[in-house]
Amino acid sequence: MTILCVRFQLPPTREAALPGLLGTVEEFTPVVEALPPDGALADLRGAERYFRRDVVELAALIRVRALAWHGADCAIGAGPGPMFARLALREAALGETKVVPEEPGARAEFLAGRPVRALPGVGAATARTLCEYGLESIGEVAAAPLSTLQRLTGARTGRALHEMAQGVDRGRVVPNAVSRSLVAERPFPRDELDPDQHRRALLSAAEELGSRLRALEKVCRTLTLTVRYADLPPSRTGAGGGTPATTTRSRTLSEPTAHSPALTGAAYRMYEALGLQRARVRAVALRAEGLDPADRASHQLTFDPVDEKVRRVEEVADRVRARFGPRALMPGTCAA
Repeated sequence: MTILCVRFQLPPTREAALPGLLGTVEEFTPVVEALPPDGALADLRGAERYFRRDVVELAALIRVRALAWHGADCAIGAGPGPMFARLALREAALGETKVVPEEPGARAEFLAGRPVRALPGVGAATARTLCEYGLESIGEVAAAPLSTLQRLTGARTGRALHEMAQGVDRGRVVPNAVSRSLVAERPFPRDELDPDQHRRALLSAAEELGSRLRALEKVCRTLTLTVRYADLPPSRTGAGGGTPATTTRSRTLSEPTAHSPALTGAAYRMYEALGLQRARVRAVALRAEGLDPADRASHQLTFDPVDEKVRRVEEVADRVRARFGPRALMPGTCAA
């Protein structure tokens, strides 16, 4: 089985182009899983035989058609399973295809030198626990006894870690549709270390999302934060670096909303939970997902005069922006 993980170079202003790009991939296989805002997983099992082309040639065709028909270049990772395809994508520069061979020895060699944090589902706490016991790389985890891993991380997690480190990829591609969503991205002119600047960018993005949701008369049920960091250093195996690393966190809101302060508060809480220290951040993005009509959403009354005043001010600000432009009114922090 050969899986492709594709990341398109898709600016936020062209987020609506993703369904069309997925259609390009679907010309080669019907088993395509959308990875908003700019990616997809594709199962090419059978496509190589049907089209009489190998995975590299099929990936090249997808890239050429995405460029010709949609003006979007892409980076592609290919491997025997979704985990390998995702890991390969991290090392693929724009316009390149990184392939992990299917041979078991090649899989082990590909995984061996990578940090344990690269494995799917391994968060900061699990990685810290493993590193405290000298299991810093995937190769070291693969060499550890199953009983040791289960004692450190629990029976279920330990078994999953043991299998993944051994090159067993049980993931699969689940076809789906692109969920309706809105995204606001804030790139920095240079890699930014200042947390205050990170929060300022999140405030600006949340204000934009709230304004766009209210203009569409929509509310969102889920908010997703994506933080894109500076380029990764080259791996221990010498494989190229240059691919930006990202962290994504999602939060289901207490109630569907288009209220900018509520979106800002949720964004701040997700950012603070990341515990970033001296992180060189290249861009932050907020995505509003699970959109519903505003007239079908319920709002919990608080009897708080301040909250009601803020909402009335928000309505007036929306009318001003609609008439004089989006920068006519904004938070003082964003205007500085």
